[in-house]
Amino acid sequence: MTGAGRSTIRPARSDDAGFIARIVLAAQRGPLPRGWFDIALDRPEGECLAFMARLAVARVRSWYHVAHFLIAEVDGVPAAALCAMPASGTVVAARAAIEEVAAETGADADGIVARGGYARNCWVQGGEGDWLIEHVAAEASHRGGGLVQALIGRALADGKAAGYSRASISFVIGNEAAERCYTMAGFAFAEEKRDAAFEALTGAPGFRRFARGI
Repeated sequence: MTGAGRSTIRPARSDDAGFIARIVLAAQRGPLPRGWFDIALDRPEGECLAFMARLAVARVRSWYHVAHFLIAEVDGVPAAALCAMPASGTVVAARAAIEEVAAETGADADGIVARGGYARNCWVQGGEGDWLIEHVAAEASHRGGGLVQALIGRALADGKAAGYSRASISFVIGNEAAERCYTMAGFAFAEEKRDAAFEALTGAPGFRRFARGI
């Protein structure tokens, strides 16, 4: 729970790369022990975070890049964040960014993509014309204090200002905290996909998508 303090929302900067990496990893894991990068990189957590921090400042601006993140600070310290951007082209950009960082670090990009393919059969993202909200998380000490709701409100306003009329947000089935949070923000069930192989690997049946007008 957030204690007393002044909260503000701002766009992420390049010096937030490490924080963004932690947020993305936490958001991907949700209630599960491992998230997409844990499985796709197949490395210890510290190495995963280092790779992800490079993605956050890569030349290719994917949905891991600081350019698409909003950060909520409490007393000037980053406490929560999310990614908000057009849904169009996100998968292509994500792969290109991973290939860029893999080339810089000597990692096997094809291996990363192959291991990460486990999510392909049940991923739900919404229409190409949607405003996409992803990688939503708060530091443990600041959960339940309204920061995520404030971030979502700002992200929706940014999407509306950019000309979008519909927003989508996805999460693993069984992430009850995320479902409650997004329902509170006005999102409602849109679709879900389940996959037995995904569940065998992760412990979750698949992904659920919520949507709302903006």
